[in-house]
Amino acid sequence: MRRSTFRLALVAAGLTALLGGAPAVLAQEPEKVPEARGTGGAASSVDALGTQAAIDVLEDGGNAIDAAVAAAGVLGVVEPFSCGIGGGGFMVIRTADGDVTTYDGREKAPRAMRPDSFIEDGRPLSFDPARFSGLSAGVPGTPLSWSRALNKYGTLSLREALRPGIRAAQRGYAVDQTFFDAVDAVKGFFDDVPATAALYLDADGTPKDVGATIRNPDMARVYRLMARDGVRRGFYRGPVAEAMAAAATNPPIAPTADHTWRKGLMTTDDLRRYTAPEREPVTTDYRGLTVYGMGPPSSGATTVAEALNILDGYSPLGASRTEIMHRYLEASRYAFADRNTFLADPAYFDVPVAGLTSDTFAAERRALITDRAARSPVAAGDPYDNQGAGGPAAANSATISHPRQSTTHLTVADRLGNVVSYTFTIESTGGNGIVVPGYGFLLNNELTDFNFDSTSHPNRAEGGKRPRSSMAPTIVDRDDRPYLALGSPGGSTIPGTVLQILVNRIDLREPLPRALALPRAVERNTATTQAEQAFIDSPEGRDLAALRGHRFAPPPTPGEIGAASGIEIRRGGGFVAAAEPQRRGAGSAAVVRPR
Repeated sequence: MRRSTFRLALVAAGLTALLGGAPAVLAQEPEKVPEARGTGGAASSVDALGTQAAIDVLEDGGNAIDAAVAAAGVLGVVEPFSCGIGGGGFMVIRTADGDVTTYDGREKAPRAMRPDSFIEDGRPLSFDPARFSGLSAGVPGTPLSWSRALNKYGTLSLREALRPGIRAAQRGYAVDQTFFDAVDAVKGFFDDVPATAALYLDADGTPKDVGATIRNPDMARVYRLMARDGVRRGFYRGPVAEAMAAAATNPPIAPTADHTWRKGLMTTDDLRRYTAPEREPVTTDYRGLTVYGMGPPSSGATTVAEALNILDGYSPLGASRTEIMHRYLEASRYAFADRNTFLADPAYFDVPVAGLTSDTFAAERRALITDRAARSPVAAGDPYDNQGAGGPAAANSATISHPRQSTTHLTVADRLGNVVSYTFTIESTGGNGIVVPGYGFLLNNELTDFNFDSTSHPNRAEGGKRPRSSMAPTIVDRDDRPYLALGSPGGSTIPGTVLQILVNRIDLREPLPRALALPRAVERNTATTQAEQAFIDSPEGRDLAALRGHRFAPPPTPGEIGAASGIEIRRGGGFVAAAEPQRRGAGSAAVVRPR
């Protein structure tokens, strides 16, 4: 294929930076358009530069895997509090021949981690002390998953795929209100870490102003190292690995820091040993469609599949929107009870995937649903006897509050039938708050996704283990052809968000852009159902509360759930790309040839 131009709507003056001249001037970013229709391929993400990078690759003949990695490299620069090479994620790939596979780029705990590593004086750490520390940083998986996916399914080299990200890091991006607010929420911790403060704060310790330009030549340097040497030598070994391990084990904080930053456990040996395995997808059928997702250590696909199997027993799903939403919420309630109890890293716990996703188990759970909302927490079921074997008793533990979670999702489809649904993250907004000195990327705090308040739960902290995730990148086939691809950020609200979008599109027959935009409510087996205010105030929201006994509470700031993106592939080669019209500052959808 010819060399890609990777047009990023940046001014030609930016070329001088690539040639060692004066700093580039940041141009106007592409306009965010939340819906696009056309042919030739499609992409959708939260950011216009990321989406445009994917479209440029598709225009130049690359496939969806090439485009997804190129876009992810850009998002790692311009969405640094949501994702990046210091974190991990899950990629679901459908190839043009109809095969579906997944890559597990989930972070791993250092080998020295123990079930009591987050427990001090007999009590678990609260969330912020656990998060803002070297202790919360898992071994990143994002770079290796990019490399593995490209090597097997792409047509570009990693060097080519990283060019848009390098350019974005050099030329810079503008601070918008969403970015400003994210920094403002954690500035008290960011100012403890000189490398973090230098990148994201002004000299007075406040966030950089809206409209200011942030350039990150240190991240461009890491991308170049990976492009030149490959990720094994350029990231998981050598100076970058040494700097990561040093930042985790001895957090580089200022003498004036006003918080305690605990030492972590990550070593260069942990980095060198990291793997990003290719895994079989979790598969279920719903209304004649085939739904594929990411299995353990993610809880996303099993939770969505169990809930869909419960709902599939109703035909139709309901006589009214209120009844449909009631059954959606109740199916979520029971599926989440099972998720909380049985999901963990399958290398450390016998996760009953076959039982959780079986029709017989769904029938058992469906039989518990009545016309009234159940009172949570409801008890978990026993999926093991639905797969022909007994299983270990699972221990419950309290849920540690995870405020300000931030992740991102990217969806790409090409004209040949390749589709990528990719969710990746550094966990909370800004990860653990530590920018690796000299290399410009934030470390994750994914190890707080363990049930770190317990030494017996299947998802307890252990050396070499991957913490349970809620990410749910999803691809749907219809008649052995790609039909939908979608996903969302949002921590433990992700399975409910993805499930509600599927119900909106398939059962309520809403067009995909509206299916994404409608107000959301997610039930996670809690005393109150988290719901956006617009859902609470809707006719069905009022009826669910008054007539069905549901109890709703709005989410914490910013008051919205998820920031999804998706693509629908039409018969005849057309695409509908959809992103959020408002949530998290709105998203960006595009097609190669607009209609």
